Amino acid sequence: MLQFIIRRLAGAVVTLFLIGAVTFFLFVAGPSDYASLACGKDCSPERVDAIRQALGLNEPVTQQFWEFMSGIVLGRDFPDGHCAAPCLGQSFYSGDMVWDTIMDRFPLTISLTVGAMVVFLTIGIGAGMIAAYRRGSMIDKVATGASMVLSSFQIYFLGPIVLLIFVYSTGWVEAPKYVPFTENPFGWLAGLWIPMVVMATIFTAQYTRMARASLVEQLAEEHVRTARAKGMPKNYVFFRYAWRGSLIPIVTVLGIDLSSLLGGGVVTELTFSLQGIGRLAVEGAVNKDLPLTMGVMLVGAFFILLLNILVDIVYAWIDPRVRLS
Repeated sequence: MLQFIIRRLAGAVVTLFLIGAVTFFLFVAGPSDYASLACGKDCSPERVDAIRQALGLNEPVTQQFWEFMSGIVLGRDFPDGHCAAPCLGQSFYSGDMVWDTIMDRFPLTISLTVGAMVVFLTIGIGAGMIAAYRRGSMIDKVATGASMVLSSFQIYFLGPIVLLIFVYSTGWVEAPKYVPFTENPFGWLAGLWIPMVVMATIFTAQYTRMARASLVEQLAEEHVRTARAKGMPKNYVFFRYAWRGSLIPIVTVLGIDLSSLLGGGVVTELTFSLQGIGRLAVEGAVNKDLPLTMGVMLVGAFFILLLNILVDIVYAWIDPRVRLS
């Protein structure tokens, strides 16, 4: 298992380096005038030249790339002060260090992502298990039909409807807001449960159908039928043999869906007026704040890779054969 984890970590480091290189050359070495964007509107040519000199834009592209990548590990000096590692640059728009800005918004985004994932895994897999266990019954038909309906919804459609009903019209709940979990766990859940549920709706429908199909397939396997033929209890066979085997395709798809889940956070944060990393990425694009945009891309790539490594570890625990691949 240790060698398996080391291989995954090494691959993630290489992938992250390549993403950083591509990001740098797309933004920094692109046709845009980096210094003019940093200076803003109504900026004199003398001021543009001073910024270009301060940011090292007169140096060769290879030297700029080295300073950018080494700054992530060692830190970097700017005219306004030192940027400690991991340094992702200094925002053109606010003047704040990009890493500090991202870390201020990160808790909200990770709260939405983890909360939505817990909701759709719990409800989706649970409903799929019950539907497979009671295959052909009314419960199975209701669960399958509901998943088909819910899968047609989108966050930008369902979100405003939920806000209109539960917040603006009836006033049953307050408008979504972020309260740090460490300060008030109940306030954290009360402020984010609506966007969490809305964000998880589509994935819940998907995982209900997937869990049901996977379990039905596992129940038809020879080793499961052999266990039943030996007189083992139905519940024991279901959870001991069929359930664990059905998790393999679910975990595989979960690794793919993590990027979609983080990407869905952008729409969710905009819909519910939440100040997370998704909204920060939009602000960086609108303000043409290249360091901020680059930083958000790199941090997002890092956490997607990290979550995929965790999924791979769970996959290897479920199916030991994957460790030999």
